[in-house]
Amino acid sequence: MVLVSAVRDYVNRMLQDISGMKVLILDSQTVSIVSVVYSQSELLQKEVFLVELVDSISKSKEPMSHLKAVYFLRPTSENIQYMRRQLSSPRFGEYHLFFSNMLKDTQLHILADSDEHEVVQQVQEFYADFVANDPFHFSLNIPGNHMYMLPASIDPSGLQHFCDRVVDGIAALFLALKRRPVIRYQRTSDIAKRVAQETAKLMYQQESGLFDFRRTEISPLLLIIDRRDDPVTPLLNQWTYQAMVHELIGIQDNKVDLRTIGKISKDQQEVVLSSEQDAFFKSNMYENFGDIGLNIKRMVDEFQQVAKSNQNIQTIEDMAKFVDNYPEYRKMHGNVSKHVTLVTEMSKIVEERKLMLVSQTDQELACNGGQGAAFEAVTSLLNNESVSDIDCLRLVMLYALRYEKESPVQLMQLFNKLASRSPKYKPGLVQFLLKQAGVDKRTGDLYGNRDLLNIARNMARGLKGVENVYTQHQPLLYQTMESIVKGRLRDVDCPFIGNHFQQGRPQDVIIFIVGGTTYEESRSVALQNATNSGIRFILGGSALLNSKRFLKDLEEAQRIARTSTSVV
Repeated sequence: MVLVSAVRDYVNRMLQDISGMKVLILDSQTVSIVSVVYSQSELLQKEVFLVELVDSISKSKEPMSHLKAVYFLRPTSENIQYMRRQLSSPRFGEYHLFFSNMLKDTQLHILADSDEHEVVQQVQEFYADFVANDPFHFSLNIPGNHMYMLPASIDPSGLQHFCDRVVDGIAALFLALKRRPVIRYQRTSDIAKRVAQETAKLMYQQESGLFDFRRTEISPLLLIIDRRDDPVTPLLNQWTYQAMVHELIGIQDNKVDLRTIGKISKDQQEVVLSSEQDAFFKSNMYENFGDIGLNIKRMVDEFQQVAKSNQNIQTIEDMAKFVDNYPEYRKMHGNVSKHVTLVTEMSKIVEERKLMLVSQTDQELACNGGQGAAFEAVTSLLNNESVSDIDCLRLVMLYALRYEKESPVQLMQLFNKLASRSPKYKPGLVQFLLKQAGVDKRTGDLYGNRDLLNIARNMARGLKGVENVYTQHQPLLYQTMESIVKGRLRDVDCPFIGNHFQQGRPQDVIIFIVGGTTYEESRSVALQNATNSGIRFILGGSALLNSKRFLKDLEEAQRIARTSTSVV
């Protein structure tokens, strides 16, 4: 039930039964869905000689009747209009239409009416309407992700559009897995409740026939939670490989853009970081930064051995052997230089932004008590010119989330210091975060200080000591998964929707975070799945966050909230 293979399977089925030369036509969202599971060379093997976007292909008029067109699009009204225009004067010999989700009857009628030249060979629904970043982690890459922070009254149609996309993504996931879940949601979140209700309505009423798979085993659990219940995780610096690359450089659809970095060879300007295509990355993606350095050194040493043996060509046999092994050698060379470049660049950023120093304090703020010491540490970093503005903002936010009730006077001092230090600092952004995700808004025991069990666990951890001060933080999701495994997720915190209850312990649990996930959380899920607890977890979200994206969403929501209140 691995997500990557589910989507790969759909793409295979689209391409393998259509013989001959093909053009694959995608939209701005399906291009991400396909690119994370399928490489260019694999598309070539399936005789796909051209990949185009649906909006740009409609501008061209040149006939290509020797090519068969395979369309894979989201079933939006905009895409249906593109199809209508393109079918009215067809450029390709055949048209094979695949949609990533359920088509409405009206949309089918439009397509049928437009096909006057009878070039459409098939229309199918292939439910790959989500980006499978990793085997147990998917994202919907919603551009307007800030919508989840706004009250429904501000932009009703924008919020409806956001909810529809989330419900579509969740529905496609369960259709791909051929299961219908029992649904629970976070009680304190309006948006989580709304998504849960609309998903249940679709699965149990509007399309109940489609979702009735007549399975006898226990239904999977779908738990819908709100990002604002744990605003700490997306604000922290990261020190494990995949999460750190996303935090410091940025990963988009498993690709890292390195063009902004100094002199870099052409083939390394955009590199792929995928656990499916890169064995070194697969075995190191969750390792901490210190170990990565050692492991890369080992990889470089191995490569140098191979390079040395290649220099020693003396006979025709040696030459033939070298030619046979050359593709593998080139691939190895590319891989080594990719990881060396990434780690070198990240070390440079860590040094420039004094992240070792900053991160010690942000981990302390997230994990350990001690308000006085925390205030001093944050003040001293705000006075340090080497610490960047964004790091100062994050530190004040982390302090505010932790001590908003305990030290309002000192909190004001930090606000003032931040405002005087940074002209870029948006006034009121920290206050807006507290309004969105402060202690009164959260259900979960974020700092482990409400619940006796958590207090005891934190004390035990403090006594044992932490093996690495930079990776001591556990996301709230970790506790949620623990509660599910032990059957302790309380109905009062996460009620069920409708009268569909869990009959026993679920084997599959899908946790969807409205507002987006982080790579730290996907690491938590992967490590939990490796414990063989008998429950398999899948994590999904409306976007994939790092601190930059989380702050951008926060700023955008604050801007809209401010303009709408001034209009009122």
